[in-house]
Amino acid sequence: MTENTPENPETPPDHLSIDPKSPFFNEAILDRGIGIRFNGVEKTNVEEYNVKEGWVRVSLGKSVDRKGNPMTMKLKGVVEPYFRDITD
Repeated sequence: MTENTPENPETPPDHLSIDPKSPFFNEAILDRGIGIRFNGVEKTNVEEYNVKEGWVRVSLGKSVDRKGNPMTMKLKGVVEPYFRDITD
């Protein structure tokens, strides 16, 4: 998978996070809408993903740490990001 470049604008980035403090945060891509298939199953609670390393970080319900951030768990497997506005 390649980075989202002017030559390939329909490919989601290989690493993306919804945390504004993360260096992998990209508001324009998140506003456009991105979906994640993890091991063939649609996931809606993904906080961060990395295609090359094959992992997603998912939130664990409403649990938060002492700083108020959602508790997360890292899962390894096949990650397939896609833009929601493109029909497959």
